[in-house]
Amino acid sequence: MLEISVRKTLGQFHLDADFACDTRGVIAFFGRSGAGKSTLVNLIAGLDRPDSGHVTLQGTTLYNGGRNIDLPPEARRFGYVFQEGRLFPHFSVRGNLLYGFKRVPAEERRITLDQIVPLLGLERLLNRRPRDLSGGEKQRVAIGRALLANPKMLLMDEPLAALDHRRKDEILVFIERLRDELVIPIIYVSHSMEEIVRLADTMVLMSDGEVVAVGAVDDVMSRLDLRPMTGRYEAGAVLRATIDFHEKSDGMTAMKFSGGILRVPLLDMPVGADLRVRIRARDVALALEPPKHTSFSNIFLCRIIDIGTEDGPQVDLRLDVGGSPLWARVTARSLQQLELHPGKEVYALVKGVAIDRHSLGRISGSERFSLASE
Repeated sequence: MLEISVRKTLGQFHLDADFACDTRGVIAFFGRSGAGKSTLVNLIAGLDRPDSGHVTLQGTTLYNGGRNIDLPPEARRFGYVFQEGRLFPHFSVRGNLLYGFKRVPAEERRITLDQIVPLLGLERLLNRRPRDLSGGEKQRVAIGRALLANPKMLLMDEPLAALDHRRKDEILVFIERLRDELVIPIIYVSHSMEEIVRLADTMVLMSDGEVVAVGAVDDVMSRLDLRPMTGRYEAGAVLRATIDFHEKSDGMTAMKFSGGILRVPLLDMPVGADLRVRIRARDVALALEPPKHTSFSNIFLCRIIDIGTEDGPQVDLRLDVGGSPLWARVTARSLQQLELHPGKEVYALVKGVAIDRHSLGRISGSERFSLASE
């Protein structure tokens, strides 16, 4: 368990965080810029000191203001990956990787260079200097260096923020690998919903210096009341599904979930793989009767659970489809014309093409996947 109860004032900004969560898998600190994510991570790492409170990791007290306990950063044994690689320019890639490793007692070296190099695809880079690396390569080396320090937990503070989309996709694959193969607790800071859905198991949602929700990614994302913090444009539900079969002739993959079968563009992933699927509210339409002639690949009978407050001409509705959450965004005019209200049954229409690789994340332990068309 990670148990945190800390307060910190920095100028006009006040952080008051109080929560506990399981450290298995990836813990995502999610929120808009200025929410306090990086401040909280620095307090956990020992790079900054709380004004009061305590931080406990797996039964070990890292900080307790009342008992005057404040372990220095090196004693906390965290690996830290920043937005920029921060590599030593006078060392080769090999030298950077081994910098922390050489300072770890031999009996504590669980993670070795021979593991990290193939895991992060660094075989051809070992003799290069940082100036000869791309942004994505630098971040892979930075991740490897942090891991070779054999930390108790890996802290990643928006590690993809400085990269373009292609490099981000490249690094996400490697982070998935280390999550599944090294089984090391990870705190991952981001304001990108795509990264959270793809990587995280637990979400810590932050806003204005406070933790407003903690729980499984799909549970937190299904809450309509949290939409102001998760973002209106990207708002939607996250559900769990399992690959049931592939329809290669049609270029589609069928995924089974509690509400039925969801068809998406063909995935290069084995049958039985477990996925986390984000369906945005703006990609769901509603009908009072099942349409007979439509281009929608997915039509589900749902029940309206809740209706959010109107946001200009639009309003979001929370639906239940066989026990799984789903959101739909309609106009205020449609809300009135269709006489939509909690408890009413409707048909949700979901475009298969709206669910792309940015909407999918595999559950820890599943095989790597990609869209077959890529």
